Amino acid sequence: MAEACLPKMDIETKSCQNCQNEFTIEPEDFDFYTKIKVSSPTFCSQCRLQRRLAFFNLRNIYQRKCDLCGEIKVSYYPPDTPYKIYCPNCWWSDRWDHFAYGRNYDFSRNFFEQYNELMHEVPLLGLSIDLPTAEMSPYNNHCGHLKNCYLLFHADTNEDSAYGLVVFHSKEVFDSSIFLYSSLCYDSIYGWKNYNCTGIDHGSDLIDCAFLRDSENCQNCFASANLRHKQYHIFNRPYSKESYLEEIKKWDLGSYQTYQEVKKLAEEHWKKFPPQPDQIDKKCVNVSGNYIGGSKNCQECFQVLGAEDCKFLFMMESPPIKDCYDITSWGNNLALSYECLISGENASNMKFCYESGINLHSAEYCKLSTGGSYHFGCVSVKKGDYVIFNKPYHKDEYEALREKIIKQMNEMSYKDSRGILYKYGEFLPVELSPFAYNKTFAQSLFPLTKEEVLKNSWQWQDDDTKKYTQTKSWEELPDHIKDAPDDILKEIIGCKTCERGFRIISMELEFLRKKNLPLPRECPFCRMDKKFNTWIARLKMLKRTCIRCSKEFETSFSEEEVRELLCEDCWLKEVV
Repeated sequence: MAEACLPKMDIETKSCQNCQNEFTIEPEDFDFYTKIKVSSPTFCSQCRLQRRLAFFNLRNIYQRKCDLCGEIKVSYYPPDTPYKIYCPNCWWSDRWDHFAYGRNYDFSRNFFEQYNELMHEVPLLGLSIDLPTAEMSPYNNHCGHLKNCYLLFHADTNEDSAYGLVVFHSKEVFDSSIFLYSSLCYDSIYGWKNYNCTGIDHGSDLIDCAFLRDSENCQNCFASANLRHKQYHIFNRPYSKESYLEEIKKWDLGSYQTYQEVKKLAEEHWKKFPPQPDQIDKKCVNVSGNYIGGSKNCQECFQVLGAEDCKFLFMMESPPIKDCYDITSWGNNLALSYECLISGENASNMKFCYESGINLHSAEYCKLSTGGSYHFGCVSVKKGDYVIFNKPYHKDEYEALREKIIKQMNEMSYKDSRGILYKYGEFLPVELSPFAYNKTFAQSLFPLTKEEVLKNSWQWQDDDTKKYTQTKSWEELPDHIKDAPDDILKEIIGCKTCERGFRIISMELEFLRKKNLPLPRECPFCRMDKKFNTWIARLKMLKRTCIRCSKEFETSFSEEEVRELLCEDCWLKEVV
């Protein structure tokens, strides 16, 4: 058989095909590969992540014509992309048949070449959102279960929110990223179960707070850091309720000038206090990485919630997740899966798939498979069992053909332009990505120059930022939100940072008035970029030594950022 079970093995050191650096495969890794019946990887974990992320266009959206209804719609594929692109309404409809694109497998040709041809022929989903989201919140991407939301990316189950990355289970959250289970929050990053908060940088269970960092379970606190279970604090100084309410009146955050002054003062004040060295929930057991909550036996994981017995996960905030390796984005009851991107929702035994899931079982090398079981090399198959290259088979035929294809993939391996070999067990070659490398998440974590990208025979897309005729400069905006007229919604405002023009949308204006917050001076993408760049910086762990107990520990803070740092145990002693 092509997938004979691997023998029990000890630690093995390999040289990565891509970067040539050595990496280690542990005994528990071999146990996992044996369980899912694949060979051990030939790329190191970082190169595997880079390869997956090169297929992940998270934030770039365009206007292009739907190839079915002919209407101009929002898409995350550029207009000149040589694929058949359907808008979400058309793609999710029954107006076309995915089996009509079925084809026989050609054993005289390489699997990946044939798969790439299929991707260019079968209609692709133009925006990675579900149908309800497409109808109620069409200007979002990699999202689901949204109601009245705008420009959210990698988000789920939100309402009346806009301008954020990684936002889950929240309502009325604006200009905030990596925010979960929160409401009425603004201009914040890394939040959990917060209500009516502004300017938060790492905070949980906060109520009526502004400009707090690394704080938890606080109420009515302002411009402070490292607070636990506190009320009525300003710049870390305690006040009575009456004096707090009187003092806080001095800071009218409805004024743009005052808002910026307070924000700067708070950030300077934060520097007096050591930051929390990692963001791992104390309920976690045997985990490593950063930004992990409610998880057990998870190694080298980042931005993960509710996972167990997993390794190399990233952006998996929808539990439960169990027995998974090398998965990026989604989750939501995902089990026993390997080397997948944007996959999940009641899915299991998935390998080398992307944008796939939703009641899907046993799928390999699939894009946009969303239901059924036993799919191999399929594109946009929305239902059905025992399908290879979009063609359905009887169970016995499927199993025999699948074995034969895997054997041929190992004997007739794909060789990319650099001479790297791809057999069964490898994720798709970057050359097959429908996106330019610099427009994907890979460029953020693994930046390359245009020359380096083109040398690898990968795609590069030059800047195509659309510029709008501006009707008002950011300098002409009223300082205070109370002076913002209703017709500000008609203006195209020049961004303070880039050349884009942007609009204030109606629900944003209503939110800012309700919260007494000033009009923004930067476009939504520049506002998101600041938080995105902060997020990226926290995704790499470094070895540091605690200045108090001399214990070595891992943190995302470099010495250039924070010269003196405490380990988690010493930090907690100082704040609790």
